[in-house]
Amino acid sequence: MLTVSNLSIHFAGRTLFDNIAFAVKEKERIGLIGRNGNGKSTLLKIICGLQTPEKGSVSIPNNYDIGYLPQDGGSNSEKTVFDETASALREIQALEEKINEINEELLRRTDYETDSYSNLIHDLTDANERFDILGGGSSEAEIEQVLIGLGFLRNEFDKKVSEFSGGWQMRIELAKLLLRKPDCILLDEPTNHLDIESIFWLEDFLKNYFGSILIVSHDKRFLDNVTNRTIEISNGKIYDAKFAYTAFVESRRLFKEQQTAAKKNQDRQIAQTERFIERFKSKATFATRAQSKQKMLDKVDRIEIDDDDASSIRFRFPESPRSGRLVAESKNLYKKYDVKMILNGIDFAIERGERVAFVGKNGEGKSTFSKILAGVESYDGELTFGHNMQLGYYAQHQAHLLQDDLTVFEIIDQAAKGEMRSKIRSLLGAFLFSGDSVYKKVKVLSGGEKSRLSLAKLL
Repeated sequence: MLTVSNLSIHFAGRTLFDNIAFAVKEKERIGLIGRNGNGKSTLLKIICGLQTPEKGSVSIPNNYDIGYLPQDGGSNSEKTVFDETASALREIQALEEKINEINEELLRRTDYETDSYSNLIHDLTDANERFDILGGGSSEAEIEQVLIGLGFLRNEFDKKVSEFSGGWQMRIELAKLLLRKPDCILLDEPTNHLDIESIFWLEDFLKNYFGSILIVSHDKRFLDNVTNRTIEISNGKIYDAKFAYTAFVESRRLFKEQQTAAKKNQDRQIAQTERFIERFKSKATFATRAQSKQKMLDKVDRIEIDDDDASSIRFRFPESPRSGRLVAESKNLYKKYDVKMILNGIDFAIERGERVAFVGKNGEGKSTFSKILAGVESYDGELTFGHNMQLGYYAQHQAHLLQDDLTVFEIIDQAAKGEMRSKIRSLLGAFLFSGDSVYKKVKVLSGGEKSRLSLAKLL
C-alpha cells in the first residue's frame, strides 16, 4: 500500500496543499480532481519521486513499482513503433534470464535441505509469478493488442516513432506504461491525445487492471466509468470519498448542506447562551450559572464551513459583424500528404448560427480540415467564405506555442490591440489570473492554466 503522509508544498507564492494525507490501496481506481493549478500534476510528480515536497513523505513498499504518464513528453525515437513499445518489456527479459539462471543452478545443487536452496526456490517462485503477471509468454501478441487498442494500424508498427505527431508519440508512451504493468499507475490527463474509440478501449483495460490507478482528468464520463474513489484538491485541502466523480460531487453537495444547517443551529444556540451570560453575569443569584455557561461555551467545538473555490471563467466573445447566411462552403475538396489521401472530395457547408462537431478516429482529417478552414493549410478543390465572415482559430496544441520565459501579463500585453490594451487586467481576471498570478512565468503554469491563457490571447 502506498501512503502519503502530512504532505505540504507551496508554489509560486501560494499553497498548493497543506498537511494532506491519504493511502492508495490495492486495486483502487482513484480520480484526482481539482481546478487548474491546484497541484494535481505536482502531487503525481511527488508520488513518483520527480519532485520533493517541502514537508511530509511518501511511503512505498519494497519492490513496489510505480508507473507515471505525464501530460506531455512523447519520445522522438528513431526506433520503430513496435520496437520502441517492446523496450518497455525489459523487466520480462531480465526475469527470463533470472529464471534460466536459477533453474541451471538448481540442477547443479544437491543441498536440498539448506536455507540457501530454499531461498532459491522462493526466488524462482517470485520470478515466475511476476513473469506471468507481465504476460511474458505472450508479449508480442500483447504489444500488438495494446497498440491496436490505442489506435495504431498494423502497417504502422514498422514506421519510425519520429514520423508521428506528439499526440501519437504520447500514445506509444502510454502503451509502454500499460505493458510494463506497474503495481500503481499514475496517469495525468490520459485521454487528451486519444480518440473516442481508444478512450473506450483504455476504460476497459483500466477497469480490469490488476494494480492500483491514480488518474488526473477533467473527463467526467471517463472518471465515472473507471474510478471507484475520488480525491479533490481544493484550497490546500483534500476531500476523499469512495465514489466515482458524479456521485462524489453529489455527496459533497449534500455534506455542505448538512454542514451549513448544523452551523446555523449551533450559531443560534451560541447566541442564546451568550444572551443568557450577558443578562445574568452581574446578578448574584445567577452568577454561578452564568460562569458555568461561559465555561461550557468555551469548550464548544465550533463548526466551520469548508471554503469552496467557486471561481469560474467569465467572458463573452467580442461582438462581431453579422455575416451572410452562408458562412463557409467547400466543394470537392481534397487534401493529401505525399501519396496518402486525407480528405477525399469533401462537400461541406456551415450556415450562420450553427454549432458543428467534427468526430472520428485520429488521422481521419479532423484537425487538417479545421486548419484548412482557418487558412493555415493548403488544399485542392473549392472553398469559399460568406460575406463579412471573421474567423478565430484555437489550435490543438495552441498552449505549446506560448513563450516560456514571458509572464502571463506579457503574453496578453503583446497580443492586445486597440481598445483591448486598456482591458488587459479585466481580461486576465475573467480567465482567473488575478493579483500576483499575472506575473507568473508561462513555464510554471499548469497545462490547464496555459490553455486558459491561450484562449485569453485568442480573444
